Amino acid sequence: MSTIKAVIVEDSRLARNELKELIKGHGEIELLGEAENVDKGYELIQEKRPDLLFLDINMPEKDGFELLEMLDEVPITIFTTAFDEYAIKSFEYNALDYLLKPINAKRFALAMDKVRSKWQDGLGEGETSVERLTEKSQIFIKDGEKCWLVKIGEISHFEIVGNYTRVYFENQKPMLYKSLNQVAEKLPAQNFFRANRQQIININFIKSVVPWFNGKLKLTMINGEELEVSRRQSYIFKDKMSL
Repeated sequence: MSTIKAVIVEDSRLARNELKELIKGHGEIELLGEAENVDKGYELIQEKRPDLLFLDINMPEKDGFELLEMLDEVPITIFTTAFDEYAIKSFEYNALDYLLKPINAKRFALAMDKVRSKWQDGLGEGETSVERLTEKSQIFIKDGEKCWLVKIGEISHFEIVGNYTRVYFENQKPMLYKSLNQVAEKLPAQNFFRANRQQIININFIKSVVPWFNGKLKLTMINGEELEVSRRQSYIFKDKMSL
């Protein structure tokens, strides 16, 4: 098994030391560095491109969720917290695990089992070092009190709402506080297509394609939603899909 490269972002020196001791018992985890706050954590992640992040939720000035919002791509993340209800509230979708402080070795080992399983499923293995995301890359979305860690490949489409972007996956449609153009720069081109000025679609979620007015195309998505491809983009789409 390849080495899983990790960093710790935690404001408590005691908690950081505790994590470092626990990591020593798992030879496949290589600790690349640690940070005591969000800004230093962001710099560390940008420099080291870790596969695994141990992240404290409740930190002064900026919390762990704000750090995740700063990242274009989120590593495999294990949350650490002293507040049970706070951690549970955060796990709306596809989160890996959280550890309550003080962390015991048995509970830590169970979390590492989850990390190894996710690693073997293909999340990681150098993906964080590339500029564009992949289907298995995950992004963090916080909308109000709810948070999600969602894989790019599970998103059916993105849509402009003012200066921000609505993200559609499963039965969820939270707001991502980035522009659609910012999102588009990072998406895997082989899977996502700009249908019009307002929407980018995941071609894997298309159920049917039919001709529409004025040379346009109408797409029906797997969830039943109908989206229109602009006339200009319809020509490009036909060529891309060999229609």
